[in-house]
Amino acid sequence: MATPVLLPILLVNFIGSLGYSIVLPFLVVLVLKFGGNELVYGVLGATYSFFQFIGAPILGNWSDRHGRRKILLLSQGGTMLAWVIFFIALTIPNTVLGQVDSKTLGIFLITIPLVLLFWARALDGITGGNVSVAYAYLSDITSDEDRKKNFGKMAASGNLGFIVGPAMAGLLGGSILGDKLPVLVAILISAFGVYLIYFKMTESRPCTLKNPADQLKARKLLGMEHIDCQVIEEAKNIRLTEMIRLKPVRLLLIVYFMIFLAFNFFYVAFPVHAINTLNWTILDLGIFFSVLSAIMVVVQGPVLSVASKRFSDLELVISGSIMLAICFFLFRYPSTFLIYAGVVFFSLGNGIMWPSFLAVLSKTAGDHYQGAIQGFASSSGSIASMIGLISGGVLYGIISANLFILPALIMMVIIPLMIKITRIKSTKSVENIIP
Repeated sequence: MATPVLLPILLVNFIGSLGYSIVLPFLVVLVLKFGGNELVYGVLGATYSFFQFIGAPILGNWSDRHGRRKILLLSQGGTMLAWVIFFIALTIPNTVLGQVDSKTLGIFLITIPLVLLFWARALDGITGGNVSVAYAYLSDITSDEDRKKNFGKMAASGNLGFIVGPAMAGLLGGSILGDKLPVLVAILISAFGVYLIYFKMTESRPCTLKNPADQLKARKLLGMEHIDCQVIEEAKNIRLTEMIRLKPVRLLLIVYFMIFLAFNFFYVAFPVHAINTLNWTILDLGIFFSVLSAIMVVVQGPVLSVASKRFSDLELVISGSIMLAICFFLFRYPSTFLIYAGVVFFSLGNGIMWPSFLAVLSKTAGDHYQGAIQGFASSSGSIASMIGLISGGVLYGIISANLFILPALIMMVIIPLMIKITRIKSTKSVENIIP
């Protein structure tokens, strides 16, 4: 079996974030155009997270048992089909199916294109094991000494996609095809991802052959069913209830949840804060997020590569969490200088904290349970995303910029939890605990 290399999985991750972010700038415009309101837009965003919460653990377990490459192919194919449905929504008549007029929910229409948008986001979510399985694949092909560095490269490739995607959307959206062209490009990008996985990626984790070679049927020996397998012990199809009984895993899932909750509070509140309080334009917001992502790409590349050789995972998680807490406090103030000072702290903090935390999570999973733990962690993040997306806007309406105190406090609470995790002897590997 050929030795897997790093570049294809980095490209797959870049393509995933690029395809997702290329429609973000005008998604809210589409929702309003098809009869929805701000609440419908928030629920549409949470739809992806809800279905990813269901699908990610299943796909993660499947990748442990049947191989990463097959599940990545399934996930990427689901994403491509979702964008096809999304494109169909843009081309059909805006037929009204019903109307909602409520003091609580507001006034909005239920239209066929809007329903198709929800179907597209649900399909992308239920097959959305791309990220968790991609991280499991990366862990399979990474040595312990290169773990933080390679996870940093993985995060950087995703951030690079978020830089290029919105910029492409702005350029493509101004064409004669309007909103349709960025979605067409998203379909082509997803198709290229399918091509990369099928033709350029080798299986990182050999599948299991329970029977001796002389008992195997010819179709298994000669067909694709067996082509990249080695004889190893099969991974157990582990359940969430078994995982959360393990204290280090339980604490890691809690930390994963808290990180995603903090960041979703920020991502849902900051655009509103920037427009209402700072009087920024959409261009100002685009520049802000582009600068933030660009600095993170640098930090998660060369900076983290050097830092990972000098500092432990725990030291990097702690220092990154402190910098993130500082940045969230700075975002409270209506000063462009302090806001961009916060951008520097955000990029540095997230750039060293997140890959280092993923390295701890990966080491805890061991060799056989990467997909399972990454899948359950992704579900934990999905729950946090749903809570953050739906409640963040409401909380900002009540406490305004003071909302940024919440993610700052969350980042500080993470520090003692991470110290506790590293002190548990069984953190070395789940394989030492699960027979």
